[in-house]
Amino acid sequence: MSNKHTPDAAQAESNAAVSRRNFLKIAGASGLASAAGTLTANRAAAATPDGTPEQIHLTFGDDPRTEMFISWASLAQASNPRVLISTGRERKVPVHAVQRTYTDGLNGETVFTYHACLSDLHPGTTYTYEVTADNDSHSGNPFTATFATAPSGHAPFRFTSYGDLATPNTNWVLSSPQSKFAVAAVEQFQPLFHLLNGDLCYANLNPTQQPEVWRDFGNNAQTSAANRAWMPCPGNHELEFHNGPQGLNSYLTRYSLPDNGTRFPGRWYSFRVSSVLFVSLDADDVIYQDGAAFVAGPAPLVPAASTGNGPIEPGTSLYVRGYSNGEQTRWLEQTLRRASEESGIDWIIVQMHQDALTSSKTGNGSDKGIREAWLPLFDRYGVDLVVCGHDHDYERSFPVRGCNHHTGVDATTGQPVDTLQPRPVTTSHPSNNTYDTSHGTIHLILGGGGTSAPLDVYGVDAGDGLPQAKIFTKPNRPIPGATAGTFVRNAADALEDAIWSAQRDTGTGYGIGVFDVDPGEPGGSTKITMNYYHAPGADTTPTPDYQLFETIVLEKRR
Repeated sequence: MSNKHTPDAAQAESNAAVSRRNFLKIAGASGLASAAGTLTANRAAAATPDGTPEQIHLTFGDDPRTEMFISWASLAQASNPRVLISTGRERKVPVHAVQRTYTDGLNGETVFTYHACLSDLHPGTTYTYEVTADNDSHSGNPFTATFATAPSGHAPFRFTSYGDLATPNTNWVLSSPQSKFAVAAVEQFQPLFHLLNGDLCYANLNPTQQPEVWRDFGNNAQTSAANRAWMPCPGNHELEFHNGPQGLNSYLTRYSLPDNGTRFPGRWYSFRVSSVLFVSLDADDVIYQDGAAFVAGPAPLVPAASTGNGPIEPGTSLYVRGYSNGEQTRWLEQTLRRASEESGIDWIIVQMHQDALTSSKTGNGSDKGIREAWLPLFDRYGVDLVVCGHDHDYERSFPVRGCNHHTGVDATTGQPVDTLQPRPVTTSHPSNNTYDTSHGTIHLILGGGGTSAPLDVYGVDAGDGLPQAKIFTKPNRPIPGATAGTFVRNAADALEDAIWSAQRDTGTGYGIGVFDVDPGEPGGSTKITMNYYHAPGADTTPTPDYQLFETIVLEKRR
């Protein structure tokens, strides 16, 4: 087991409509006085450095069978940070961790994170590990947990998925006690790993205290993420002012993820488990909508003097569409092409945050940018399933393949608009709820992690009785609002009939997708069974009670 060097996030950077309008008002503050108490306390702690590990989480390396990253943070710089690893039958082997830091561009707080790469592991094996440091205040009883590596060959496994988690600390915008139950739900179903579909903690809605929001998120997620890999993708709320070229320093500093071989490490990646290739994308690169960090006003947001950063004026937004200049899409096509030619890969599952297909009336809307850039690739190379977040609800599409042109209308004028309406290959539910995804891609919205927000509302068009979807079809930037000195964002600019929508949960905005992969036998069929569990009543009273909402089966020939 070796210690692979992972570059500092700052070095990696050198190489390289939010969910509800009511929550768009990242206040323009005259200063950061509200963060002063927290920052002073942390600096006092640093005077007597406490390297106690916290926010401990696992992520897969390039090969989930043999490589696992263990990552964590500490309030002050750790001395000799390390992991001790064993199978329980062997002596404990120490693996030194690599330090990564960043200084928050708004309040000036320095964040210390650590990453130990465990390699040369055995497939399908359970390991015990300890995390500690010389200045760990719990060194006599260090943090201990277990994890399992991915199996070899065509073996069955389970994974879970949702996005939009937030924190249980309700001091922060969009946080809810339900996020604690959402983390516990992952442990209830005991998956091999969990897909976290963006908008991890909403720190950029709490600009004066971003590191503290991340800390609350990390310590809550640790309940599960220290026991199994949590594989994230960035969402619009991971983009933060003055934190790197795309505002992703907080995210990139905390997570070690599979290498993508491009100038943009950590933003997108792929990994394979059994017969399934998972592809994680950063949709902020291609979307039209603007839902990132945003100063609503009326006053500018003024960073702490120690950062050297100037005031951020009202109406300013961190809008990063096109930041990779097509590099992510080229990487995606190469990755999908190789997968389509690999005989051992039976399934391709894509993870991203924003949605290509959503019909929520009160959510964000579908994005034509994703439809233009990526849906043709999903069609060409046979992507089976796409899991997203962004809208805080559950919606499932029929399998879709190709598109209908000029079927949308301008939301204001009613004039025809080409929304690239995805074309369902069927609009009827099979009697056994089993779908052959070799004919089309199913899209799932799983945005019901733990975020505090009103339940998304669905509706139908009064004329034809079909579900309606809002679509972003052109670049979307903040515009002056009706109130002097404040700003709002453009809403989605077009509408279409959501002929592709197959199922929507109108009862609650909280839930978790549980996926069981059965690789089957050569010459036979292979299946993925998805059980979606929701938490009735959680929109008003947080609850640990997750109940089965629906079951679908994806099936095709091996």
